[in-house]
Amino acid sequence: MPTLTRHLARSFKTTHLGAKAARAALFLLLVGPALVYAQQPAASGWAQAGKQGEAVLRNVTFIDGTSLPEVRVHYTTLGTPRKDARGTVRNAVMILHGTGGSGRSFLTPTYAGELFGPGQLLDSSKYYVILPDGIGHGGSSKPSDGAHAKFPKYGYADMVSAQHRLLTEHLGVNHLRLIMGTSMGCMQAWVWGYTHPAFMDGLAPLACVPSQIAGRNRMIRTMAMDAIRDDPAWQGGEYKTQPPGLKAAQMLLYMMSSAPLVQQAQAPTRDKADSVIRAYLDARMRTTDANDFLYQFDASRDYDPSTRIGEIKAPALFINSADDQVNPPELGMAEKFAAQMPKTRFILLPITPETRGHGTHSQPRIWGKYLAEFLGTLPER
Repeated sequence: MPTLTRHLARSFKTTHLGAKAARAALFLLLVGPALVYAQQPAASGWAQAGKQGEAVLRNVTFIDGTSLPEVRVHYTTLGTPRKDARGTVRNAVMILHGTGGSGRSFLTPTYAGELFGPGQLLDSSKYYVILPDGIGHGGSSKPSDGAHAKFPKYGYADMVSAQHRLLTEHLGVNHLRLIMGTSMGCMQAWVWGYTHPAFMDGLAPLACVPSQIAGRNRMIRTMAMDAIRDDPAWQGGEYKTQPPGLKAAQMLLYMMSSAPLVQQAQAPTRDKADSVIRAYLDARMRTTDANDFLYQFDASRDYDPSTRIGEIKAPALFINSADDQVNPPELGMAEKFAAQMPKTRFILLPITPETRGHGTHSQPRIWGKYLAEFLGTLPER
């Protein structure tokens, strides 16, 4: 995608617009050793891109009242921060991952390969891209490190607080050009908007709603958590092998986040459907810890920006997909809350062969043109 060279003066109103996109692979989690990014890697090279680091936050108190003497926050960066004459960082972009993911989840050809390369929208030779691992995820402190069910019951407010400390205390970033987020990261972007309203120039939340999680969304989460907690093999979090209830929880997660059109194309026969879902579950069971999963799902319990959206000052590009079963469009909730934020433009992407249900949030080829327009409206610094 060519470099954006001019501002667009179009009015930002709530709209339902389509997007043409080339075929994209399913979003895969790729992890590799650190490598300072210099130029756009080959498709297979994005897993090694970026500079990894770890911030150690001292004396962290959580919303559940417990505290830890230190909390690790792992992160990946691409590019270099640039400050203006007043010492304010002007080119930093933070992208927040979804439940169960990590910052390095974005380092794929279908995401990084569309956004971070030379001449692209978030070209890392111009932007300082920050990809943190949320508490309880990736390389950051989490229950499976050893505390198990004694780990503090963190929530999204704790995760945002840790991200703020990572930026200000460790990376020396005192301002963000943009906060993007997918799914859980989408929700945390809204929390950032009212918690630190002057910290960013713009917000780009994808695949969520700025309201308390309720209805079908909460029901599925509750069933998944109960499948683990109610399994005798969980043993209060002190299991030696992963409890079978984790597999049931993974089944619910799959049904929650997948899309019928994608599933039908991926598995057009009975035998193929059986093999695809079994392979998915087997792979997830090899890489998922039950306590980590339980904590990650439970972290959403304190999320409810609906009463504080009036405190959000930054303009926002808010994008959902019509085939997202986590945030179904028939509820009309996204439009309702977007209408209460005059600086927010809401886009509902229609279902196409290229959309990926909830996972459309990680397909920039589908929504990149809207991000280009949005970046063009942000004030020059």
